Amino acid sequence: MSDHTTADPESTGDDVVARVLARAESRSSGFSLFAPGSAQALQRTETADAPGHGYDGDQFDREDRQSLRRVAGLSTELEDVTEVEYRQLRLENVVIIGVYSQGSLDDAENSLRELAALAETAGAAVLDGLLQRRPHPDPSTYFGKGKAEELRAIVASLGADTVIADTELAPSQRRALEDVVKVKVIDRTAVILDIFSQHAKSREGKAQVELAQLEYLLPRLRGWGDSMSRQAGGQVGGAGAGMGSRGPGETKIELDRRRIHTRMAKLRKQIVAMKPAREAKRANRKRNAVPSVAIVGYTNAGKSSLLNRVTSAGVLVENALFATLDATVRKSATADGRPYTLADTVGFVRALPHQLVEAFRSTFEEVAESDVVVHVVDGSHPDPAGQIATVRDVLGEAGARDIPEIVVFNKSDLVTDDDRLVLRGLEPTAVFVSARSGEGIPELLARIDEMIPRPSVEVELLVPYERGDLVTLLHEKNTVLSTDYEESGTHVRALVNPEFEERLVEFAVSR
Repeated sequence: MSDHTTADPESTGDDVVARVLARAESRSSGFSLFAPGSAQALQRTETADAPGHGYDGDQFDREDRQSLRRVAGLSTELEDVTEVEYRQLRLENVVIIGVYSQGSLDDAENSLRELAALAETAGAAVLDGLLQRRPHPDPSTYFGKGKAEELRAIVASLGADTVIADTELAPSQRRALEDVVKVKVIDRTAVILDIFSQHAKSREGKAQVELAQLEYLLPRLRGWGDSMSRQAGGQVGGAGAGMGSRGPGETKIELDRRRIHTRMAKLRKQIVAMKPAREAKRANRKRNAVPSVAIVGYTNAGKSSLLNRVTSAGVLVENALFATLDATVRKSATADGRPYTLADTVGFVRALPHQLVEAFRSTFEEVAESDVVVHVVDGSHPDPAGQIATVRDVLGEAGARDIPEIVVFNKSDLVTDDDRLVLRGLEPTAVFVSARSGEGIPELLARIDEMIPRPSVEVELLVPYERGDLVTLLHEKNTVLSTDYEESGTHVRALVNPEFEERLVEFAVSR
């Protein structure tokens, strides 16, 4: 049994993909592909960027990113060489496909909607979608033979450039399906990697994305015609060119594999070489007993918006999946003046490619080394439980499962009272906030204040007057119980963190 539709936002029938996709014309009313009331991976632009939510820092990256946005109707072919600096890439027209088993229709719909949002973020226009119900994907062409023929007819009638499968395809499946539909076929992993390559900015982020791309590409190399032949030995070039062309040589695909392995080894060394700088910064925060709070969550849940609301960090906020990839650390303080750091991290998504989990392991270190995790969930999403489970799975892989967690349902201004009851049932201790309106932010900051480690080791010190810097640190980052000024120095009783205690041993007063 299968379901197919052309994605029209005006349709109200029960067709599966009619509830999954909306017509591309809906793009003119906002960034979102989906109509109001449907399961959205992206919200409408006017909702996401509405004014009146206060200053959240200068987002200088926004204009640069928008300047290269793909637009409909512009060709990639140049008519005049002077256009080369000013042209924009045309939108790629795609058809998305998926397979679901009995009883998993809702999950298939939400997953296909998310794939449509991923394709939009990567710079494509989703024209149509096709779902097939079967126990397992076809090992040859992913779809069954008849459904693959139907897909070819849809692609031809719509003039689509690409087919995107809502899973990670085996290389043989991709090739076989391309032979049937006669256009490029890619999978969910390729789309996510493409988004990451567009949005990575830092040197480390670019190296991590390139490493993930090469790991994905390696088993999918292929060649056509002469590109698969052996390189010539002797003086004559080209296969079949007579004497000297029959040396053993390397095939082109073998050469490509060797070059990829060499490049991957170089990238791994570069990423390892960047580790000491991160560790030095982290060690400096630990040495000064500064607690760290990591903001984690599903992509587009509002992590960067929340960081901007609390610290005016100026981190790029965009209504797109994986808008920010590079970890951002900003300083904040509790109500009683104790400093701590807030770190924004890369977002997660269902079926996050394992290549990215491995490549971004250095970014996940920031989470694993934190004292508190603020887990941001999109309260307006149709499947918040799925988001929570996905994020916790990745946190487990990063070794952060045992860190104290604060669950935050963001976008509470879009959540009804009935939805709040359901969300409260999922996480009874969660905090409801709105990074756009500021609702719930004081409660969240109070919860962070309660959760971050407090100084717990009592010390009694006699600090020489020439070491006034230590007395200042005691007041700023620990709890001073009493202070007396004596002839030989400052007599202080204080509660300090265990890491900071090591620096004070020589000034301890024996009791």
